Amino acid sequence: MKVYFNNSCKICRSEINLYKKEKNVDIDWVDITDNANAENETSKNGKELLRRLHVKDENRIIEGAEAFLYVWKKIPKYRFLYKFFKLPIIFQIFNFTYEIIAYFLYLKNKKQLKR
Repeated sequence: MKVYFNNSCKICRSEINLYKKEKNVDIDWVDITDNANAENETSKNGKELLRRLHVKDENRIIEGAEAFLYVWKKIPKYRFLYKFFKLPIIFQIFNFTYEIIAYFLYLKNKKQLKR
């Protein structure tokens, strides 16, 4: 599984670094900053990758709040987050909140897009 994240965003990097500490060998962490490979692997452009967290598992691309569920499910220490946030009503609130926060992080970080 590959997780595509924005390493140039302080908030994004801080959170991902917590997950990296768990040293899950099944997760490949990919910085999307100026990364044409990430664009090719996900069939997403830089703007789309910057806008949300993305996960690629086999040939499936998962993004946004659902991508976080996928990551949490794979890391034993964070599996409790998966179990809680996957609940239907909780997921709807989580997804809505994620989209708002992700949008403002995108606005803050979009200057890194060269195209």
